[in-house]
Parts: sequence; structure tokens; C-alpha cells
Amino acid sequence: MLRPFSWKKMLLLVPALLLFVYFVGAQQTEPPAKAPDEKAAPDTAHKSNPVKPTPESLAKGKKMYAMDCAMCHGENGDGKGDMATEMKNITDFTNPDSLKGRLDSDLFTSIRKGKGEMPPEGDRAKDEDIWHLLNYVKAFAKK
Repeated sequence: MLRPFSWKKMLLLVPALLLFVYFVGAQQTEPPAKAPDEKAAPDTAHKSNPVKPTPESLAKGKKMYAMDCAMCHGENGDGKGDMATEMKNITDFTNPDSLKGRLDSDLFTSIRKGKGEMPPEGDRAKDEDIWHLLNYVKAFAKK
């Protein structure tokens, strides 16, 4: 024999079911693995930036920087972006020593594949766009 429908039981059952679904889903979604701090891929190893830092290149790099980098590295490249308070070791590009000794190819790879907490640019950008971005980032230390 079936029992009559009870709204009180339903009001208790629905939140319990929602909590169950939430916790099961939370356990199954692991954060993506961070890209290891890698050196340049063999095909770009020790490669210098093939894009000259012309005003046009810097303008393209500035546009990309504003969309993808400024939130952490700061609008002026000083490492004091809005997200910087939640992260550690954000590079201050205005400090000339911050990129000293770093190969263009290694910087390119860090942008393409990410590094530490920095997410990868991945395939969203063409190689040439990343080189423009690199020109712009390196210009902060020259100001």
C-alpha cells in the first residue's frame, strides 16, 4: 500500500538530495594539474624573439597584456594587479633584474604553457602574438 504524498518529507528530501549532488560533484572535479616549470621546447630552445619591438608590435602586445596579464601583473607591469593579493611570486616587470638572464625562448614557453600559478596561454594565441606580448613585457623594464 502506498503512503500519501507528504510535502514535509519532500521539503526535507530535496535539500538533502541537492547537498549530495553538490558533494559528489565537488569530489569528482579536481583542479587541473599545473604545468611544470619547463624550459623551452627543443624547436624553440635558445631562439630569440623573431618579432622586432616596433610601435606596432608593442601596441599588439599591450592589447594582449591588458586582456590576459594585467589582472595579475598589474596595468603597469609592477606585479600589483587585482589578483596579485591572492598569489605569490608575481613578477614585477618594471624591475630590470626580473627578466635578466632569461632567454626569450624560455619566456615564450612560460607564456604558452604557464608557470607556477600562472595559467597557460595555450593555443588561444598564435606564436607571433606571444612574441608581441613578450616585446611589450620587456619594455616595462626600459621605462
